[in-house]
Amino acid sequence: MPRELPIGLTPPDWLVRNLRPQQAPVNRPAVARAALAMALPLLIGLALGRPEYGALASMGALSGVIGDTADAYRIRILNIAIPQAFGAVGITLGAAVYGHGWLAVTAVTAVALVSGMISTIGAVASVSGLLLLLNSVVGAGLPMPGDWWLAPVLMTGGGLLVLLLALLAWPLRSGVPERAAVAGTYRTVATLLDASAGTTPGAYEDARHAVTQSLNQSYDLVLAHRARHHGRSPELTRLLAQLNAITPVVEAAPAAHLAGRPLPPEVPAAVRHLAQAVETGFTGPVGLRLPTPTEETGRAVDHALRHTAEVVAAPDVDPLGLVDRLGRPAALRVRAARAAHDVLLSAASWRYGLRLALCIGLAQVLVSIITVPRSYWVALTITFVLKPDFGSVFSRALLRAVGTVAGLVVAAAVLSQVPRGWWDVPVMLLLAPLIPALTPRGYGYQTAAITPVILLLSDILNHQGTALLLPRLVDSLIGCVIALVTGYLLWPESWHTRVGDRLADAVADTARYAESAFGSHVDPPARARMRRRLYRDLSVIRTEFQRALTEPPPTGTRAAAWWPLVVAVERIVDATTAARVRVKHGAEPPSEAEIAHVARQLRELSEGLRDTDVLYPVRTDLTGPADSVLEPLRQEVAAARTIASPHQP
Repeated sequence: MPRELPIGLTPPDWLVRNLRPQQAPVNRPAVARAALAMALPLLIGLALGRPEYGALASMGALSGVIGDTADAYRIRILNIAIPQAFGAVGITLGAAVYGHGWLAVTAVTAVALVSGMISTIGAVASVSGLLLLLNSVVGAGLPMPGDWWLAPVLMTGGGLLVLLLALLAWPLRSGVPERAAVAGTYRTVATLLDASAGTTPGAYEDARHAVTQSLNQSYDLVLAHRARHHGRSPELTRLLAQLNAITPVVEAAPAAHLAGRPLPPEVPAAVRHLAQAVETGFTGPVGLRLPTPTEETGRAVDHALRHTAEVVAAPDVDPLGLVDRLGRPAALRVRAARAAHDVLLSAASWRYGLRLALCIGLAQVLVSIITVPRSYWVALTITFVLKPDFGSVFSRALLRAVGTVAGLVVAAAVLSQVPRGWWDVPVMLLLAPLIPALTPRGYGYQTAAITPVILLLSDILNHQGTALLLPRLVDSLIGCVIALVTGYLLWPESWHTRVGDRLADAVADTARYAESAFGSHVDPPARARMRRRLYRDLSVIRTEFQRALTEPPPTGTRAAAWWPLVVAVERIVDATTAARVRVKHGAEPPSEAEIAHVARQLRELSEGLRDTDVLYPVRTDLTGPADSVLEPLRQEVAAARTIASPHQP
């Protein structure tokens, strides 16, 4: 009879969460692009008798492969080309201070500060900051062949080769990824309507979260070049109008959920029918067959769905003029000024920049005092690990160490058994595709795939063979320790500032949303934008909490204690939206006193969240007319206060 493991040998939950591979499909075109983009420069370099040049171009292609994650072609340009420009600046700056001792330490530390600050702007800026610092570290720690301009040109050329391969099908598939994304959003809305009155615990919340993520991705995709294409791209305008048109259906879903009665199956089926029309670009009668509604919730869903069908079926790209009212972003100069303001004046920007600069500076000082072979790997490890926007710092340090060990096993076989030269090309053809194939599985898997590739390219430049292996392991472990101690343990409040303050902001925004939901002074487009922004913020907070759950106690324990509050705030927003929908379709509107009472309770909750790291349950009392549309909202606010209000003497 098998014996069970003693309790002390059972791995903790946070460790299991870190090591569990994520489920994700393999992007076969990206796999093919990685193989070609990284092997072709090596082949050309060998043919020209300069394999080191081919290795540099392959290093640039590696950064392009890592950024080759978007489906839409316009987003691919942003994700690959902009970081390549920052990478070229980084390798130039690093090479300029190579061998200059403390000047190199100061320069790389300053670059780390800038890199950390610009990383807080957004996803593309984060990757750009990462590549700026990575290439600065490589340039300052490794002698570059040829003139000063050759390394940035070769590395940028390798990255742009990935971009060229990624854009080859654009003339044939223009607009297809965007249409597929919008159609996918429609299908997630259909799933939400299916789950609106389901009995499976958490099914509605999971479906609503999936809708939020899909809406965010679709808007980001379609609006990527909205300002430049406005008035000149009917396809983008149509897709944006279709995205805006599904918003009323999303808003009606909470009302259906709170009503507790399942919607007729014809309703989600109709949404899937519209999704098919969006994906194929069909215009014309869509032939909806909807039952006649008999109550407020049914009328709300029916009205929203018929409105959506009207927009999808119309041949006019924007029949109701919704794009200008709901979807047009600010001008480029306005967005640039806003980003610069956020970087220079944001406490979070300076906090992260200083954390990264402190860790990089410490690493550079350490390797300047102590002789460490290939010392730039220490700073490279810190750069990859200390990226809170990419995941938990603790988790990334752990997975970096595990992935490095696994990658070194593969690298040992390659460096010991495969002679340098033409055999490098078929080896790269086998190793490079593993990077896009394993990256979606998790950071540890990505590290295991990248490590042998980096070591192979480093050996082409330095010809050290298996002598690279042990220093690589030691440097990675040193970098992980520095990141954990200096960038993680010394900042115990980072969890609260990263999550607690954001949640407090979301609760305060919810109070403003509750006030605007029933007032005539707020126009519907502004209210829709407010709701969409609020759900986007809650989606980010949910992601941050899930990352925090992968950290060991006390951070993981605190995150688990706060998790019910995240769900409670999402339910408050749902209840507010449901009440507004009911009022719009015939219910008695609430009094101003009721609205003010709920908003005051939410603001008190927001202020309390900023003042505590530990939650203490308290009693709370929200009263009002039992038949008011705000009664479900009051119940949700009371539940949130009971869960999360700070201790009061």
